[in-house]
Amino acid sequence: MESMPVSKNKNPEVNQQVKMMLDFTGMYRQYDDEDIAIREAMCLKAQFPGLLCEIMDDDLFAGRLFLPAVSFTPQADGDEGGFGYVFSQSKINQLLNNPELLPENKIKLKELMSFWEKEHTSYKTRNAYPAELKRGLPSDNWTKESGIAFPLYRMAGTHLNYKKLVTLGIEGLKQEIKQYKDKQQQGTQIYNFYKASELALNTFCDICNFYADMALKMSAIKNKERKEELLAMENVLRSISTHKPQSFREAIQLSFLYCLVSGSQNYGRMDTYLADWYVHDVDHSIISENEALRLMVSLWNLMIARNAPYDGRVIIGGKNRENEKNADRFAMLAMGTAHVVKDILPQLTLRFYKGQNPELLRKAYQVLSGGTTFPMLYNDDVNIPSVQKAFDVPFQDAVDYLPYGCGEYMLYHKSVGTPSSVLNLLKALEVTLHHGFDPVGKKYSGIPSTEIKEFRTFDDLWNAYKNQVEYYIDLLAVQEEIEYRIAGESASFLYLSILYDDCLKQGKGIFSGGVRYLGGTMETYGNISTADSLTAIKKNIYDKKAVTIEQLVDMLDKNFAGFEKERLALLEAPKYGNDNEEADQMAQLVHEHVCRYTRGQRKKTNLQNYLVVVINNDANTTLGRYTAASADGRRAFTSMSNGNSPFMGMDKNGITAMLNSLVKLDTTIHAGAVQNMKFSKEMFSTYFDKLEALLNTYFLSGGAQAMLTVVGKDDLIRAIKHPEQYQNLIIRVGGFSARFVNLSPAVQEEILNRTLY
Repeated sequence: MESMPVSKNKNPEVNQQVKMMLDFTGMYRQYDDEDIAIREAMCLKAQFPGLLCEIMDDDLFAGRLFLPAVSFTPQADGDEGGFGYVFSQSKINQLLNNPELLPENKIKLKELMSFWEKEHTSYKTRNAYPAELKRGLPSDNWTKESGIAFPLYRMAGTHLNYKKLVTLGIEGLKQEIKQYKDKQQQGTQIYNFYKASELALNTFCDICNFYADMALKMSAIKNKERKEELLAMENVLRSISTHKPQSFREAIQLSFLYCLVSGSQNYGRMDTYLADWYVHDVDHSIISENEALRLMVSLWNLMIARNAPYDGRVIIGGKNRENEKNADRFAMLAMGTAHVVKDILPQLTLRFYKGQNPELLRKAYQVLSGGTTFPMLYNDDVNIPSVQKAFDVPFQDAVDYLPYGCGEYMLYHKSVGTPSSVLNLLKALEVTLHHGFDPVGKKYSGIPSTEIKEFRTFDDLWNAYKNQVEYYIDLLAVQEEIEYRIAGESASFLYLSILYDDCLKQGKGIFSGGVRYLGGTMETYGNISTADSLTAIKKNIYDKKAVTIEQLVDMLDKNFAGFEKERLALLEAPKYGNDNEEADQMAQLVHEHVCRYTRGQRKKTNLQNYLVVVINNDANTTLGRYTAASADGRRAFTSMSNGNSPFMGMDKNGITAMLNSLVKLDTTIHAGAVQNMKFSKEMFSTYFDKLEALLNTYFLSGGAQAMLTVVGKDDLIRAIKHPEQYQNLIIRVGGFSARFVNLSPAVQEEILNRTLY
């Protein structure tokens, strides 16, 4: 069975977009003095169904969405990001430059822009920074500017309680909310929260009926097969608006559409909330296995159409699944779907543990060998105790850890840990070597360090580097705390709160005290490049005394021009990824410092946890563009190391040595790290038994996670030369997958240079 072609969402006409934003803004202003939950509910009512896109010809389910320049969402798309009440300057500019924009609408659009520039939630967050935070984080644009640290504005990483959703249905949720509301005094904040939750669910029902009407209208066609599909879709949508799901198809439609409307971009433990429906319908001959696969392919294609490559997690497998036998059957179906579709989304993730049905892991390897990068593999036997310790939570919560985004962990419908900052460790070392000056950005950054001539010992340099890193960690933890505070003061995030464990019980929004565990995460980049640089400095300057620290800085500033012999000595210094004790100990030192100091921020803030994530998407390349040459021998403005993986090409002692280095980094002090491994097609065919034994040993030795790409190096080279012939070549970049030909030349080069086993 071949994958259906995925149609792009058809965006509303430009003047219609202006009308949508005017209606939304009018509602916001009308209810500006009301309780934040009521205002949000009314803005959602104004926002939907206008943001919904048409059902496409190949859809078996309804649910496509377009976000205009002004909207309400927990996580906006695009480089600008944003959360809550979102304003996108770039989208406004596109509309203003559109020749189809009516003159009167251009005037109205400029008025909208004037209003939202200082009213959107990200602006209010930035405006709430104390003076030291504004000084230390002068810019938000980490993709275009040099710097050590940058804030991010988003409420990312939610996995909602879809099991509760499909068990109770919308009407069941309304009944639960009503029971809580009836116990409260009218007009109180808690009463308004429940009232607003009811209004939001009413809007969701309106959405279902909007799509049902659309499906019915579209069914007036001659194509009998498509007519039946559309009428079935209409019946499903009408049903879920008034009753809990009665079939696999209804459970899929309800869970996906709710996720879409809520703004959450991850889909939870799908085999815990869809498995029983699937097994029931197949075993009772309501649908066939082929029909179930066809439904899943359509679901996959809708998730692809959302175009959220850094998110889109679907979790299968792992401990603490009810009716594990049914869950395993669904997990096999999900992996079969990934094998059929072969795309960059959804990010199918398999949790596994000793004692789980071994056929799941074997199926995973089989699917991976077929040219997809999914499923990603997560080892429960390592991750559950690690999460329990890192998050400081009981086992019954840690067992429900879920990866999201590019590899961060959260606790299923119990915690939030949105990654709201970026820290470039290699840049911190660069600035430390320049007495607090950024030689690329031509500005002073962070805190002034000791003059380089005063770095008489390696410990002197190490302590100065630590001070620089710690200065930014302190700032970023405060930024995260402020972001949550502004989020909670601005809105209740009703759709998220309704399906988070404690929010309804407490009568509070998810960011207003409702969530059980409010945590934060900080993305760190260049970790291994930093460690290898420090190893080279220690070896060549302080141990061998081959060059002075001043000479090192001079050659780095000149990007090694005229210093090829000295660069070779730096390159030949021990490198992480070769099971070399000296290099690996330095990597551990860098890793444990940044992770432990970050984890300690929970004592300084109101966050229940604040943790590092070593996820590395393509930011190791993006940030590398603004990072000068480094002491590991890396040239200026090139990619840094990716995640916990060795710097590309530096792991020269084979796969076993590389894996031995990986497992030395403590997994109990962070909230997720990614390990990218690139294997040849031959390893998955001719030598599969050896590969399976190798990976099993890695996991038994403490390996927490693996993201595998099976590809031939010649394929990558040919794809660069003839991209039109390799449109379906999918590669694991970091915490996300992409079509290789769509990546920038710099990222393509970085992937090409990674070691292929």
